[in-house]
Amino acid sequence: MAWNEPGKPGDKDPWGQRRKPGADGPDLDRIVKTIQQKFGDLFGGRGGGGGGGMRASGFGLGLIVPVAVFIWLVTGFYVVNQGERGVVLRFGKKAEITEAGLRWHLPFPIEKVEKVNVEKVSTVEIGYRSNRSGGGKSKVPKEALMLTQDENIIDIEFAVQYKIKDAADYLFNVRDPETTIVQATESAVREVVGKSTLDFALTEGRDQVARSSRELLQTILDRYKTGVHIVTVETQKAQPPEEVKPAFDDAVKAREDEQRLKNEAEAYANDVIPRARGAAARYLQEAEGYKASVISRAEGDARRFTQIANEYVKAPAVTRERMYIEMMEQVLSNTTKIFVDQKAGNNLIYLPLDKMIPMGEHVPAAAPPAETGMAPSPAFKSGSSSRTRTDLRKRTE
Repeated sequence: MAWNEPGKPGDKDPWGQRRKPGADGPDLDRIVKTIQQKFGDLFGGRGGGGGGGMRASGFGLGLIVPVAVFIWLVTGFYVVNQGERGVVLRFGKKAEITEAGLRWHLPFPIEKVEKVNVEKVSTVEIGYRSNRSGGGKSKVPKEALMLTQDENIIDIEFAVQYKIKDAADYLFNVRDPETTIVQATESAVREVVGKSTLDFALTEGRDQVARSSRELLQTILDRYKTGVHIVTVETQKAQPPEEVKPAFDDAVKAREDEQRLKNEAEAYANDVIPRARGAAARYLQEAEGYKASVISRAEGDARRFTQIANEYVKAPAVTRERMYIEMMEQVLSNTTKIFVDQKAGNNLIYLPLDKMIPMGEHVPAAAPPAETGMAPSPAFKSGSSSRTRTDLRKRTE
């Protein structure tokens, strides 16, 4: 018989089974009785009568409720690890913040706990993304390229490290804290770089840009009440774009050469200037010494001349003879050959003093004339004849 052919009552169904009379649907009363019997066997034993079954069911139900309540209350215990904070939410609203240790709260659905690690230092990356699996990193030009104050483009990358300082603010005030930190960091860095020149941001101003960016970023996050504390903002890389990097490298090399030449010039100046100053000071001291010497000598000569003039007024002839003798003594003391002219004849007397004075001896130098007193000259005392003295005096007259 085909499937779509009408059958007769009592015929077999397609699976070859006959339908039993009166078996049109399940017997619900029989199913309920079976379930009651199983519960009665579990909590009250096998009772014979209907009253005993009801008492067993009541006893079992009274035991289930306390056990269920106990288990429900036990689920309220939780552990907050060291460095974490537990934020207890009562019907979705913050109730309290718990410290580390074993704690208890009203079980679900009344209260639940969100645990936040406040000691962990997390890192977000601006301008690049690190590849967690294979190492290396990939650039994000949309974040890395920024415009400086002198209208140049700089390729700069930052790494921001932060911690959570307020667990409740971190959970409830922002929907996605990490995305908020990334966007706030990019905004802060663009503002700081936009107020700096390209040379400053690439050379001596890198640390200053990082510090200013951190301060501005912390101000922005505090204004948003994110509950985040910025630990540090580190400049990973700062360079011009790849398209202009060769030209910029030439400019950097020229700047380095300029700085090197300046340093060499300063070193040369530091070497020459002190020596010149020392020589100038020495010349000044020598000039001051020469000046003092000349002044002292002139003053001495003036006093000596005054004394001689006074003596000359008292005895002109004696003073004139004395001056002549002292001068001749001073002049002849440095010569070894003397010629004496005679008035009586035409012959010159030659006195070879170098031959007459024994070897090893020398003619004593004339003593400097005394400034005071008119003592006779030592040469005049020691040995001239009266005739020679008369001749010398007549010659001077």
